[in-house]
Amino acid sequence: MTFLSRRLQGLLKPMSQCLAAMASLTAPAAEPSEDASSQSEQILYSQNSQPAFSGPADLFVGEVDVQVLFPDNPQTAFSGAYVTFQPGARTAWHTHPAGQHMVVTDGWALTGTRDGRVLLFEEGETVWCPADIDHWHGATQHRAMTHLVITGDKNGENVTWKEQVTDKAYQDAVAKTSPATPELSGLSQQEAALVPVAAFTASGELPALRTAFNRALDAGVTINELKESVLHLYAYLGFPRALNAMSVLMSEVDARDSTGKKDQQGEQGITLGTTADNEALGKEVQTSLAGGPVEGPLFRFAPAANTYLQRHLFGDLFARGVIDAATREILTVSALANLQGAAPQLQAHMSMSANAGVTPAQLSDIRLLLKTYVGSRSSDAVEDALQPTTKE
Repeated sequence: MTFLSRRLQGLLKPMSQCLAAMASLTAPAAEPSEDASSQSEQILYSQNSQPAFSGPADLFVGEVDVQVLFPDNPQTAFSGAYVTFQPGARTAWHTHPAGQHMVVTDGWALTGTRDGRVLLFEEGETVWCPADIDHWHGATQHRAMTHLVITGDKNGENVTWKEQVTDKAYQDAVAKTSPATPELSGLSQQEAALVPVAAFTASGELPALRTAFNRALDAGVTINELKESVLHLYAYLGFPRALNAMSVLMSEVDARDSTGKKDQQGEQGITLGTTADNEALGKEVQTSLAGGPVEGPLFRFAPAANTYLQRHLFGDLFARGVIDAATREILTVSALANLQGAAPQLQAHMSMSANAGVTPAQLSDIRLLLKTYVGSRSSDAVEDALQPTTKE
């Protein structure tokens, strides 16, 4: 029996009528030869060489995609796969005869058992499900989730499927794990609402960003303040992320208007007239935020980079108004904290944010909001960036 046949049986048994439909979604697995599966030789499973398929509607609710990474073999009675759940998606109830590890690689995951216990776990965290425990797992309502599952195999079987998880059971699980609103000591309600907006713009998580925009509008942030926030972040995240975010904002504003919600438009931003004006103002703003003239090896190596920073970021954007310099730094810190590989820039903005008027209490609030609504990785990034500043 090939790995693909065994895998499909494991996924669908005892629902044999689904086998033909599932087979049409997959290609034959690149199963190693008998010699290659011996303990004396390592095996390479090339990327995408194993089956990939969408979860069938009788076993999953919502959009679910499976990418098998490796099969079991004569020496290892377990297999591995990435499973991605779109917001609100989940498995049916099921058990594993030899248990399963679930390792979140992106987003937040939910898993529940028959006794009503529910676990919420995030990127980098693992849940072990023992053998023969009825459970389900999936994404939260507003964020996609990917986890690596390592599933044991016993007597050729790795899963026994049962009935679907009801909407009520899922909503009860969401309610049990919904984060408590953090108590803030520095940020206003409107400023706090911008933290997840910036973070999810940086990571490109559009369903989560949709929720963040709605929370911000409900908190009294104006439409133009949100537009300006996205425009500001383009300088740090690039046009693709910013334009995607602006598209989500436009869609949500239209949807709210169609249901009778009348959000405040707010004041319009301005545009400076000449390049000379932009650069002069930008140099002044940059110097003020940095606490002195910005120079050094990097800008001697590439002086045009600093020219464009002064002319465009600190000139064009900061001069537009609508949101002040402190709010722009709150946005920048929140975005950089959720942008992988941006630790040096985040570190630099610790002192720049202080020069813009952001208080230690507000930075602490940003860290707490990121931990509550985004994840530990981003909140830890702020904590790490704060350490040298705290010591000084």
